[in-house]
Amino acid sequence: MDETYLKVQGQWCFLYRAVDRDGNLVDVQLSDTQDLAAAEALFQSAWAVTDVTPDRITTDGHDAYPRTIRRVFGNQVMHRTNRYLNNHLEQDHREIKQRYRSTYGLKTFATASCSCHVFDEIGAFFRPQSCRNQPLTLAQRRRIHHGRCSELMGMMAAAYTRASAPHPQPHSRDAKVDTTLMRGTTRALCDR
Repeated sequence: MDETYLKVQGQWCFLYRAVDRDGNLVDVQLSDTQDLAAAEALFQSAWAVTDVTPDRITTDGHDAYPRTIRRVFGNQVMHRTNRYLNNHLEQDHREIKQRYRSTYGLKTFATASCSCHVFDEIGAFFRPQSCRNQPLTLAQRRRIHHGRCSELMGMMAAAYTRASAPHPQPHSRDAKVDTTLMRGTTRALCDR
């Protein structure tokens, strides 16, 4: 787990990101503060997403992490603060920083939060390796990329078709199906 900073409406905000040992994205959260409450919210959310208690958590040396880990997980989780073990996550921050700099900052907190979620979710979706340091040839990478592009385009087309169709009555059973189809698209990510 690590955090980086982004400027939103001229104020610095903190983007917390959690990844597993294979480099797969677990959760992302944007917070206007860098404190115990923000760290606890991310740990609670990441735990709810995975439904797995980790054996160990690697972070940088931020003061809020040890207390938060004990509060959320108890004493059964080992906390490591070796900065070299967190290098992969530190390098992941480059991508969002490059994208965000080209927009000259983000205008509203809601837009920034949505953009960070969408950017990281799509980045994780297109990530070709299923685990860190997995060797893949260029042909394998291309095949994976084309397959995932087709899958994403299919999800977006289904969501667009559903969104442009007449909406069912609020108490209809079809309303539940409508939200289920939208879940896998970028539009559903913005609604979080």
